[in-house]
Amino acid sequence: MAVADSIISVSQTHEPARAKRRGVKLSTIADHAILIAGALFMLVPVYLALTTASHDAVHIQREGLSFGFSDDLVKNFDAALFAKGGFTGAITGTTMLLNSFILGVGFAVGKIVLSMIAAYAIVYFRLRFATFAFWAIFTTILLPLEVRIVPSYEVIQGIGLTNTYTGLIVPLLASATGTFFFRQFFLSVPDELVEAARIDGAGPVKFFIDILVPLSRTMIAAIFIIMFVYGWNQYLWPTLITTEEGLFTLVRGIRQIIQAMAEGSQIPEYGRMMALAIIAMLPPVAIVILFQSWFVKGLVESEK
Repeated sequence: MAVADSIISVSQTHEPARAKRRGVKLSTIADHAILIAGALFMLVPVYLALTTASHDAVHIQREGLSFGFSDDLVKNFDAALFAKGGFTGAITGTTMLLNSFILGVGFAVGKIVLSMIAAYAIVYFRLRFATFAFWAIFTTILLPLEVRIVPSYEVIQGIGLTNTYTGLIVPLLASATGTFFFRQFFLSVPDELVEAARIDGAGPVKFFIDILVPLSRTMIAAIFIIMFVYGWNQYLWPTLITTEEGLFTLVRGIRQIIQAMAEGSQIPEYGRMMALAIIAMLPPVAIVILFQSWFVKGLVESEK
């Protein structure tokens, strides 16, 4: 009887464990199913754009989106990058790609420089209204470009910066996002490091360049990724500020080329349009993939 009771007690203790394991497995399967469904929801349109870009314009006009590949993929991508188009017939996908890189990199670098300087002044200088200045900067999050786009356009037009790279980049630089992240990171720097730098005779500029900037590498990488993607995907501001096709960014120029094709021919070159859309997606995806570990590390450090 004692042996039987012990067997029963052992089996009873194992039943909850088995049930728990079974529950963990079911929850894991459910989690992965949701993640796979979300990934498919995001990737299927990209796959459709890629497969449709491999067909000629007549087939796409007649059949619509295609799930299978054809023989015109290289031809359409070559036309998207090197064939001239637009209303002037002088713009290429390569030119628009270069303009997008200039906008994305210029916006990200300018934002990082301004944000680091502002955060450095707020954290390390004894300003009477430093806290007020920070919150004044932080409240600009409530005023995105779309809200202040008319006065911004009036200012840029008034100083003659329309159809220039400066006019494209500078009005986008001032915001609180980067300042907030760098302020939080600078606050986490130990006071002993500041005292040691002061004892060694490091002035404000030397301390900033030789100590804070190297310490902020992961944060700089994280902010660079966020701002590059944001600048790359800008559509409204480039649409307003550029009227010359030679300054069109890729996101802006796709619409212009599509419109010119639709008005200039009976069958628009849908394959070339899809190829341009795929090309527009590749650089931000590549940046995120290459610097993903830096991105996560930078955001984690900002929360400490």
